[in-house]
Amino acid sequence: MPVINQLSSIIKDSSRLIFSDKIEAKYLSDTLGRKKGQASALVFPVSTEEVSAILSFAHKNNIFVTPRGAGTNLVGSTVPHDSSIILDLSLMDKILEIDRENFTATVEPGVILEDFQKHVESLGLFYPPDPGEKRSSIGGNISTNAGGMRAVKYGVTRDYVMGLEVVKADGTIFTLGSKNRKDTTGLDLKDIIIGSEGTLAVITKCLLRLIGKPEKSLSILAGFSSLKAGIEAVPKILQANLNPTALEFIEKKVVKLGENFLKLKFPLESEAYLLLTFDGKSEEIDSAFKSLQSVLKDSAEKIISLDDTELAQNVWKIRGCLVKAVEAVSEQEPLDIVVPIAKVADFVNFVNKLESQSSMQMISFGHAGDGNVHLCVVRGKRSEEVWEKELNENLAKLYDEARKLGGLISGEHGLGLSKRPFFFAETPAANVELMNAVKVAFDPKKLLNSNISYVK
Repeated sequence: MPVINQLSSIIKDSSRLIFSDKIEAKYLSDTLGRKKGQASALVFPVSTEEVSAILSFAHKNNIFVTPRGAGTNLVGSTVPHDSSIILDLSLMDKILEIDRENFTATVEPGVILEDFQKHVESLGLFYPPDPGEKRSSIGGNISTNAGGMRAVKYGVTRDYVMGLEVVKADGTIFTLGSKNRKDTTGLDLKDIIIGSEGTLAVITKCLLRLIGKPEKSLSILAGFSSLKAGIEAVPKILQANLNPTALEFIEKKVVKLGENFLKLKFPLESEAYLLLTFDGKSEEIDSAFKSLQSVLKDSAEKIISLDDTELAQNVWKIRGCLVKAVEAVSEQEPLDIVVPIAKVADFVNFVNKLESQSSMQMISFGHAGDGNVHLCVVRGKRSEEVWEKELNENLAKLYDEARKLGGLISGEHGLGLSKRPFFFAETPAANVELMNAVKVAFDPKKLLNSNISYVK
């Protein structure tokens, strides 16, 4: 009862405060819904002051807190534990300011990415970060340093965060960063928060960098006789300084899954593809397309410009639906391994060999321009016991191969619960110790999302 009484005194609106067995299952997990935790309360704050008061109460009473946004994460980053308070920030969803003169926007963490991008583009502005889940929240994007297809040209979420308002575990409110484009005034504390998956502080305001909206965008599809031929063309494209906005690789067998799922058809028949987008002024795009044709003349079987808007949208829909297409037919483990650009083909070839050796279906695709390989490891008809055993064995092999190639276990999704054991297996103990020292500096009692990532 003390928890109920205390939280009720902070959150006066009873509709924003739910206790124990009344909490819906979706709030106890992530978007996959497989790993489930426990919570004593689910709270929907609407202001920084309410967040501060809740955290202060939890800190004084040694209660764990799990921050949550849209819940679209794929690695269990929002799974509560040990009767946590779930702090759902989805109602803090206001766009507070668009500063045209300084090209910034100030938003609350619950603002949905897709809605925000549409709003700023209607004003002739542009927010480039483009993770696959468009209904994710800005706060969640910052907490995982989300990447996406446009990262090859524009970078990741971190590159567009200029400042943050955050609340520490003890309820203390801090403002980090500013509208200034340059800053060497002490440690950049906001950068420590970005990508920390809610383990250091709770984000309550986000100061974002905007740019001018590109005049035009054009997608191009290139077909190759093999994945190797397609991946080997990537460094040539980048060295030619063509500056693509997106540069994706997909194999034929993977495209078929998307085609069957959406009942759509790719406009080109090849063993492997590169799917590119260029944006900017019309003359720049025309020049880039001509240069691309020259660069790929000896390696690509065919190159087509997706000038028709509907055709381009359909091709990108097929690329965008691949995880859902797999999920529709079987449980799967979504991975986001990243390797050096030149090693993408080597890694995907390893995946294909492991698939054959293990008889476990593995579907790979991803961001050729930045080495981020997305991989769906498919359960099929395996029993729970066999699935768990074989999955862990194969994940260990995949992560080990990525490490040998100079890669890492996560490029976009974060660590959460799913990758925690693999993180500790591959990360030097000294690095983990330093990360924990940072955690303790922000959250000495280790109450914020402490069952995930690097926290021991």
